[in-house]
Amino acid sequence: MTQDMHRLIAGNKRRDRFFGWAGLAAMVFAVTILLLLLVTLGLEGGRRLSWEFLTSYPSRVPERAGILPACVGTVLVMLVTAVTSVPLGVAAAVYLEEYAPKSRVTAVIEINIANLAGVPSIVYGLMALGLFVYPLHLGHSILTAGLTLTLLCLPVVIIVAREAIRTVPSGIREAAYALGATKWQTIRDHVLPYSTGGILTGVIIALSRAVGETAPLITIGALSFIAFLPSPPVTATPPFLSVRWLFDPFAVLPMQMFNWISRPQEAFHLNAAGAGLVLMLVTLAMNGLAYYIRYRSRRRIRW
Repeated sequence: MTQDMHRLIAGNKRRDRFFGWAGLAAMVFAVTILLLLLVTLGLEGGRRLSWEFLTSYPSRVPERAGILPACVGTVLVMLVTAVTSVPLGVAAAVYLEEYAPKSRVTAVIEINIANLAGVPSIVYGLMALGLFVYPLHLGHSILTAGLTLTLLCLPVVIIVAREAIRTVPSGIREAAYALGATKWQTIRDHVLPYSTGGILTGVIIALSRAVGETAPLITIGALSFIAFLPSPPVTATPPFLSVRWLFDPFAVLPMQMFNWISRPQEAFHLNAAGAGLVLMLVTLAMNGLAYYIRYRSRRRIRW
């Protein structure tokens, strides 16, 4: 009996070591692929990366071409996407997890949200074309692009936000109720602060996917060559804020890269690599910002 127990313990330890090494190998593989990608982009695109490249307009001459309109368009489109997808996604997650009754209708909604998270992005472009561009007459604008990517991000934000809310111990809710807090006060002051880290992870995952999408933006008419900037959001005359930029044409970095990489000249390929390096740095900066906010929120909760 003792020998059988020793053999069982030894077998479990071997399996633990195996899975530990397998997890380490998977992590090393993923990090190696990312480093190879960054090194390749750095070696090829680093030669074109300069202040002139960042602040110049596209040109038929590759040495004078830049990514300024594409960078501005990417920032504005992602701003609209974040402003619309984050509140809607978190609110939907809170309702489904805390308020919605467990019924057949709720189950159907949850299944559809899970299915929408895996739908190809081109489907969202066709949906936006039939909803925003023609019936609502929003045109091929920054607002249309932001709302299209919002449709793409919402399922991921809802699913991850719900999982983050589920991780909050039920004892926290019960303690708040025992002290006389209402359901909304409990959610606002306890559930959401404790689940902020997980919610931010889902938001960044969704936005990181959206920032590199091209298929839905091609469908709604994004430009691959644009030689002007959108209207400024701040004006010198009252009311000093303008929304005209929401209805301006736009270009984004993935579309600019697609335009350059489809050309035969090698110099345009270097420009595409430089734009790809900028896009990777933007994505890494977004993830770094999310990590910092998560760290601050967890530290505030701890104290």
